[in-house]
Amino acid sequence: MAFIKTTPPEAADPAITAMYLRQQANWGYVPNYAKVFSHRPEVLARWAQLLAEIKRPMDKRRFELVTFVAALELGNSACALAHGKVLMEFFSDEQIVAIAAGRCDAVVSAAEQAMIAFARQTASDASQTTAGQVEVLRAHGFDDAEIFDIAVTAAGRAFLAKLLDALGVLPDSAFLALDESFRCPLTVGRPIDVRECVTMPAPEPQPTAG
Repeated sequence: MAFIKTTPPEAADPAITAMYLRQQANWGYVPNYAKVFSHRPEVLARWAQLLAEIKRPMDKRRFELVTFVAALELGNSACALAHGKVLMEFFSDEQIVAIAAGRCDAVVSAAEQAMIAFARQTASDASQTTAGQVEVLRAHGFDDAEIFDIAVTAAGRAFLAKLLDALGVLPDSAFLALDESFRCPLTVGRPIDVRECVTMPAPEPQPTAG
């Protein structure tokens, strides 16, 4: 569901079909957010390239923590749910919910707490960030390149979260399979879609020469 009309899979041209199939390969279905990019699939391709470069120098735990808390601060349910689910690789459901609620003391290190606070500040109001907040990160061992990585990850999440919320994109109904005690605290903005997720048939193999 979105506020704008999107291209259904059965009416997609080759470029949009290829984009939908790439997304389906990752998710198991065509996610709602991909559908709004049917008007400009090249933008999603460029975002994917940018995101890959943002992620490249960071370890997965750091990237996911920063993205998760930025999504929460931005009030985007889809990103919070998606990245909260990825964090299950590193934390229990209860710990992830505690991070979401700001109860981080017994869950992450002091350095990660400083990182989370900086990421939240970047997502909520970067214009109010102070040099002192950056110095706190340095005191916890982050160098300037790592501080850049934290800032660009949180700021990059703002692009996608604000775009999706501006267009009324709902989190996919697949998230309803998550336990309610985990799902509800992470649904911080738009409600989860109740419509069944859409899947596309796999492309038929092309005949080979000879």
